[in-house]
This record gives sequence, C-alpha cells and structure tokens, in this order.
Amino acid sequence: MPDASLNQLLEIRSFMRFWLARLGGIAANQMLLVAVSWHLYDITGSAWDLGLVGLFQFLPALLMTLPAGHLADRLHRGRIFAACMAVQAALALLLVAATQGGFATRGLIFGISIVLGLARALQMPAQQALTPLLVPQALLARAVAVSSSGVQVAVIGGPALGGLLYTQGASTVYLTCAGLLVLSCALALAVHYRHQPATDSATWRTVLAGVEFVWRHKLLLGATSLDLFAVLLGGATALLPIYARDILHTGPQGLGLLRAAPAVGALAMSLVLARWPLQRHVGHKLLAAVAGFGLATVVFGVSEHFFLSLLALAVTGAADNISVVTRQTLVQLETPDAMRGRVAAVNSIFIGASNQLGEFESGATAALFGPVGSVVMGGVGTVLVATLWLRLFPALARRDRMV
Repeated sequence: MPDASLNQLLEIRSFMRFWLARLGGIAANQMLLVAVSWHLYDITGSAWDLGLVGLFQFLPALLMTLPAGHLADRLHRGRIFAACMAVQAALALLLVAATQGGFATRGLIFGISIVLGLARALQMPAQQALTPLLVPQALLARAVAVSSSGVQVAVIGGPALGGLLYTQGASTVYLTCAGLLVLSCALALAVHYRHQPATDSATWRTVLAGVEFVWRHKLLLGATSLDLFAVLLGGATALLPIYARDILHTGPQGLGLLRAAPAVGALAMSLVLARWPLQRHVGHKLLAAVAGFGLATVVFGVSEHFFLSLLALAVTGAADNISVVTRQTLVQLETPDAMRGRVAAVNSIFIGASNQLGEFESGATAALFGPVGSVVMGGVGTVLVATLWLRLFPALARRDRMV
C-alpha cells in the first residue's frame, strides 16, 4: 500500500526541484573532484599534489563557512545555491578550455580548487537551511531521509561515472559536469518560497550568532558534537588501502568495493527511513546508532575476511545514516528560520573538521599502533562517546519524538 505522506512529499514541486538540483550538483561535484585529481596526477605524478588539492579546498571553506551561514540567513537561499552551481559550471568550462588549449597547469588546477572550496562553503549552509522552508514540519524527517538517499546515489554513482567518462578524456568529464551544473542551477532558480530578509545589521556578533546559539542550546550542542567525535574516532576510510592490500589481500577492485560499501549501506538505510521514519525514542535511537557504528568499526578492524569486512562497512554506513538523518532533522526543528543558515554553518564546520581530522587521527594512531589497533581503538572510542553523551546531554538522550 503506498505511503500517503511520502506521496504528499513527492508532490511538493519546489522540494522535488531542489532535490533534483542537489542530486545533479553533488554528482557533478564528485565527478569533478575525481577528474581533477586524475588530471593533476597525469600532469605531475605527485601524491603530495593530490593532498594539496584537498587542502586548497578545505582551508577556504573553513574560513568562509561562518560568513556564508550569515549570508544564507539574509539572502534567498535558493539563489545562493543556484549561484554556486553557476560558478562551478564556469570552472568546469574553464577546465575544458584549458585541457583543449594545453594550459591545464598545476597552478591553474590549484587555483580552481580554491574557488571550488569557496563555492562549496557558500553552498552548504544555504543548502542545509533550505529544505525546512519547502516542506511542512510534519514531513521534515521524511524529507531529510529522501534527501539523504539522493546524496548517497550521487556519492556512489558520481565517481563511477566520472571514472568511466575519463576514459574518453578529461574534457568529456568536464563538459558533462558543466551540463549537470547548469541544469542544477536552472532547477534551483525554479525553487520558490516566501523569503523574509533579515533586518539586523551585519556585525561580527551576528556572524558568530550561530556558534552562540548552538552553545546555549545543549540539545543542538550534543547533536552536532556527537558527529564530530564519532567520525573523528571511528573513521577508517583513510586506512582502507592498507586493509585492502596487507590484511584482506585484495587489489584495486576490492579497494573500490570497500570504499563503496558504507555508501551502499547508507543508501539502503535512507530508503528505509524515507518509508518508515523514526517515530518514538529518537534520542536513544540516535545514540544507539552511533554505538552501533563503533561496534561495526571494531568488527571491520579485526576482520580478515573480505565479505565480512564489506558487511561491517555497510553497517557503519547504515548506522551513520540513522545518525545523520536524526541529527539534521532535530537541528532544523530546534532552530528558528532566521538562524538556520548560521547554525547550518556551524554544523558544516563540525562535519568538515571531523572528516579531515579523522583521517589524520587514523593515520597517526596507525603509525603508533598499527592499522588494526588504530581502527579498533577508534571503534571502541566511538562507543564510549555514545555512552558519555548519554550522561552529558540528557535532553538529547530523552528526546522522544522529532516534533
């Protein structure tokens, strides 16, 4: 029997346009990152330069995210998103021209990486804060789950499609990315909602108001910091090449499957949550999902069997998706619309920091204790964080319903 509320959500045109715009934008961005990395490695043959591409995108995003959150609370969020899509489309076309004209240099790619980081910094707060304006509050949890399923499809399919198209040349990937980004821009411009511009003046206090708001509201602080520490300790992605070659004794194809497994688990869980969203005891289920993420990480850490490792990684993705959907829904519901952009910016910084620092933590502890010791310690640490948050943030743990 079809779900009436899911059908109701799919009938909201502005939400579906934005969902398709996000799907196209994320897929194009994933393809672009894959192609830029391969292209740069073809030019320089330097692993160090590959690391610099990520660094040049992360640093401007870190510096600009809080001001971007303030901008998302003052301007039309759909138009900010559309402008970011247009900038990225222009960068893709510049890469086409550079590749065809023979001036695709190391310096040009680094410069493009910086602008990509700036565009994504502006995009993320507006993107996160837009959905609550497009759907009724009662449908928000389901909307977040449906959005998450689209993100996972793009994260899985984007790199694979980018790699396939790259066999026809870098320009083919860049042109495809440009087309998808232009389409996403057009869809975002067709997203309508009643925009109420902020009346307060732009000062450092208003820019940092999101940080103050999260700090004062302990439920939000608990939800956002939970992701920071869980991913910081429990992330094993950086060590997958070591596991693939030295522990599971598989090749590049096996490594590709290991990298895809968490996204596959997350996609499956997002489809479940879109059909059957959490109704009761959401706080305890959130903390249980984080603990489950840690336990699955421990299983992956000690496994020497390829299929068990794949299953464990898929479980980490599914558990993480429960956490992501629950946290994002609670943050949106507990934040007034006038603050959503700035609070989304704080959340973006936490997510970015946890991913970047988590890779560093995994590498550092692996150097000291070996890859198995690093992953197992991280998984146990994640379980301890979930247990500790149960006591530190009782309002989060006791939360019964989303609304």
